[in-house]
Amino acid sequence: MRKIVVLFSVLMVLALVAGCAAPAAPATGGQTAATQAPAASGAKPYIPVISKGFQHQFWQAVKMGSENAAKDLNVDITFEGPGSESEVDKQIEMLQTALDKKPAAICFAALDSKAAIPLLEKAKAANIPVVGFDSGVDSDIPVATAATDNLAAAAAAADKMAEAIGKAGKVAVIAHDQTSRTGIDRVKGFTDRMKATYPDIEVVSVEYGAGDPLKSTEIVKAVIQANPDLKGYFGANEGSMKGVMNGVKETGKEGAIVMIGYDAGKQLKDAIRAGTVLGAISQDPVGIGYKCVEAAVKAIKGETVSKVIDTGYKWYDKSNIDAAEMQPLLYD
Repeated sequence: MRKIVVLFSVLMVLALVAGCAAPAAPATGGQTAATQAPAASGAKPYIPVISKGFQHQFWQAVKMGSENAAKDLNVDITFEGPGSESEVDKQIEMLQTALDKKPAAICFAALDSKAAIPLLEKAKAANIPVVGFDSGVDSDIPVATAATDNLAAAAAAADKMAEAIGKAGKVAVIAHDQTSRTGIDRVKGFTDRMKATYPDIEVVSVEYGAGDPLKSTEIVKAVIQANPDLKGYFGANEGSMKGVMNGVKETGKEGAIVMIGYDAGKQLKDAIRAGTVLGAISQDPVGIGYKCVEAAVKAIKGETVSKVIDTGYKWYDKSNIDAAEMQPLLYD
């Protein structure tokens, strides 16, 4: 009898323990509402914006413009670029990562006008519209490209240089690269205008410093030392122009060499106000950023976009650098 009572007690304890255990969770197929539910049908279109760099103030101004457009047009964007404008492979990795996210469209400023084409072909095959900005590619895949007419702008810089040096003498050019559309067109625009219009001006050097101020400075110093009678120097982007200003100063040639730049930035603007640099060509980086995102949104909606979106340029010097109409174009 005692054995029966003990056994009954044990069975009662086990029953109580089982009753207190938590019930098993229902099967969910590995998905939770917090982390794996599909996006709502009203989610904003996602547009990655991949620039040529991130280190120069120019790209920060482009970023501002693209963010303004994203807010106005109710889309989500990311903005990124490699640490240096010589990192073509890094930019290609960024483009591949962006494609993997299956965006609604892509805005892309190519460091190399040919290297990105295979990935852009993948975008086209996936019906992802591509909009170029600042630098185009050697392909008709982009539905539009928002950029400065760099051939015309650099030719205008050549005219200003020729006038300043009396239409005769030696000049030099330093650019950021010879692979991007901007690098190619700014050099070509400047040198072609000199060759066609000013026969007494000799372009003695065209060099490339990857848009890096330190590297560009060393190149400029070497060119000046090899050409002590140099009359003018053209820097084809913000980083290149910093190299021109530093190189001319370090060789003691301020006042003897006419300097003309491209883009803006605090160092260049200060030098123009001080009179050590004659002037520069300004793009509209905020406008470039805005218009590339705007074109991407139109393409997503199936609307017609212009193949080439000319974002304009302006010459500025000491006489108009502080004019009200120039302020939106001159970034710090």
